Amino acid sequence: MGINIEKLKKSKSTEELLEFGIINIDKPQNPTSFDTSEFVMKKLGLRKTSHFGTLDPRVTGVLPIALNRACKLTGYFIGEDKEYVGIMRMHEKVSMKKIQKVIKDKFTGVIIQKPPVKSRVKRQEREREVKKFELLEVDKNEKDILFRAEVEGGTYIRKLIDDLGKELGTGAHMLELRRVRAGIFREDNEKNKYPSINLYDFEKAVEDYKEGNDKMLRDMIIPGEIISNIYPVVQIKKKPSEKILHGKPIFHEDLEKKQEKKNKIPTGETFAGFAKEDFLGMFKVVNQKNVFAKPRFVFQPLTKKEKGKN
Repeated sequence: MGINIEKLKKSKSTEELLEFGIINIDKPQNPTSFDTSEFVMKKLGLRKTSHFGTLDPRVTGVLPIALNRACKLTGYFIGEDKEYVGIMRMHEKVSMKKIQKVIKDKFTGVIIQKPPVKSRVKRQEREREVKKFELLEVDKNEKDILFRAEVEGGTYIRKLIDDLGKELGTGAHMLELRRVRAGIFREDNEKNKYPSINLYDFEKAVEDYKEGNDKMLRDMIIPGEIISNIYPVVQIKKKPSEKILHGKPIFHEDLEKKQEKKNKIPTGETFAGFAKEDFLGMFKVVNQKNVFAKPRFVFQPLTKKEKGKN
């Protein structure tokens, strides 16, 4: 059974949404992803925030920011596919046909990529999948090319362009880049209920909220339960849910009967546990004797110390 996010959102107060929510920020040029996350935290007066995937300071676009307890979900969103639109500059004139052939032969599908020198991760070769790498338009100078790339999370686009230039023997670098999608989070389009929000509109919404008008801010917040759009949902009986929130494994007998009949989640897979509309946490299927799953993290009740802060 899926979770009706819009219905759930209507049942929550703005404060509840701020306690377990996500805001899809449109990051501008210059600030780092960390700076943007800190800005959101301070403006809202929250305990903590975290972002779903780093963007270089010069890169703009979709940067989902988790609020308070939703920070626990960061690792479950961060590996999702990303989509970018950018401009690359070839250091010499090369025909579009030749570039497209090299992309098809060497830079589509699973590739080997080593993170750039300035990255924060260990510089070792790793596999990443390039699902789409399309050339959209070439400038009059025949060197600046508009492109779109859809890639596995953790793929470095700047390095992708640099490697393409080396393969062509001409050299190339990235001029501009914008992330237009991070997993289920997108920039503005007709079908998107939660478009990316620029910082000006975000600040205005916070000001209105502090003056007693929460409509604009509420519209921006995505309930943390949106995780159910990515991972399978397993419905758990209400009675054992309190003990499960304190670390108890999920037994087969704890599952709702309808859930138990249609349970086909393979051993080792992760799912989102719910008791009706109440989020319990993320769990891993183990299928050991009468134990169905064990917790990866549980949505424990707030401590007195946490309740004293936003």
